[in-house]
Amino acid sequence: MPFVSVDNTRLFYRLEGKSDRPVLVLSHSIGCDHGMWAPQVADLLPHFQILRYDTRGHGASDAPKGEYSIELLGRDVLALVDSLGIGKFAFCGLSMGGAIGQWLAINAQQHITHLVLANTSPYFHPRSNWENRIRLVREGGLAAIADMAMQRFFSPEALARGDEYASSIRSVILGTNPVGYLGCCAALRDVDHRELLARIKAPTLVIAGDRDVSTPWEGHGELLAQKIPGTRAVRLPAAHLSNLARPRSFTTALLEFLQPPEDSSNAFEAGMAVRRAMLGDAHVDRAIETTTDFNRDFQDLITHYAWGSIWTRPGLDRRSRRLLVLATMAVLGRWEEFRMHLRAGLAHELEPCDLKEVLLQAAIYAGVPVANTGFHIASEEIENHQSG
Repeated sequence: MPFVSVDNTRLFYRLEGKSDRPVLVLSHSIGCDHGMWAPQVADLLPHFQILRYDTRGHGASDAPKGEYSIELLGRDVLALVDSLGIGKFAFCGLSMGGAIGQWLAINAQQHITHLVLANTSPYFHPRSNWENRIRLVREGGLAAIADMAMQRFFSPEALARGDEYASSIRSVILGTNPVGYLGCCAALRDVDHRELLARIKAPTLVIAGDRDVSTPWEGHGELLAQKIPGTRAVRLPAAHLSNLARPRSFTTALLEFLQPPEDSSNAFEAGMAVRRAMLGDAHVDRAIETTTDFNRDFQDLITHYAWGSIWTRPGLDRRSRRLLVLATMAVLGRWEEFRMHLRAGLAHELEPCDLKEVLLQAAIYAGVPVANTGFHIASEEIENHQSG
C-alpha cells in the first residue's frame, strides 16, 4: 500500500491518472477518509492526476496521540507532495480539508495553482462545541457522536431514504481512530484564519450548501468569499457533505472552475484535438483531404462549434456524449452518421452492452422500427469490429 512517512507518522495516499496532467489534491472532512471523493474521480481523471490521501488520524494513516493543528495537517500535505515530486497543484478541500487548504494558500502560495474551499470556514466557532465533542468522544468513542455527525453531514431526507453514501460514511465514522479524531477536533477548535484570508492569491472557488448547518453560507462561506480577493462562489441545495449530496453539480462546479471553456481563439485547435480523439485520425484526415473551397467553412464550423465548444464542455464525459449522439441519430434516422459514431465508439470506449441499452431506450421512446434498424447496423459493426 502507498504510504509516506512524515515525522514518524505514516500517511496513506492514492495517486491516480496520467503523470503529464496537472495535479489536483483532494482533502476530506473530519470523520471521513479519502474514499469520500469516489463520486468525483471518474469525471476528474480525464483532466487531472488526482492525489487523495487520508489525513493523519483518519483512514489508513497513523493516529499519533496529542492535539493536532491545522499547520501540522498542512505540513503533512507539503511533505506528501514533496515526496511524490509534485511542485504545483490545485487543492480542493471540504470542511477540515478546506481549513487545510486555507493554510496552504496562505503559507505555501508558491505551490497552489487553484484553491477550492467547500463547506468550510476560516473559524469553526463556537469553541465550546468542540470541547463538548471532545468530551463525548473521550467518554464514549465515535459511537457517541455518530448520529450527530450524520445529521450534519446529510439532509433528513437522505438519512430517511437510506442514502447509499450515508450508509458508507457512517461506517467510516465508526471506524475512525478516536485518538486521531480527537487530534483533528483540536485543530478545528483552534483554527482562525479570519485576518489572514486577504493573503490568499490563488484563484479561489467557494462551494457552500444551503442546507449545511455546520458551515452555513452566512458567517462561513460568505466570509471566505468576501475576504479572499476575486473569489467565485457556488451554492448547492445540499447539507455539509455537498460532494455526496449533489455529486454531479459539485463536480461540474469544480471542472468549470479548474477547466474553463476554451476561448474562441483556441476553440478550433481544441475541437480538432477532440474530433481526432473521438473519430480517429484516419477519418479526420480523409475529411481534411476532401475539403474544398465550397465546404471548407462548413468543416470549420463543425470543428469550432460542435467539437470545440460543445464536446469540450466538462459537464458530460465523452462516453455519455457518444451515447447521446447515437440515440439522437437513431431517433432522427440519420443512419450514416449513426454508423460513423457507432464505429468510432467501438474503436474506443463503447461496448456492445452500451449499444444495446441505447437502442432499447430508443425502442420505447422512438419506436420499434428505429431500434430494429439500429440493431441491424450495430450488429454489422460489432461483427466487423470483432473480426478486424
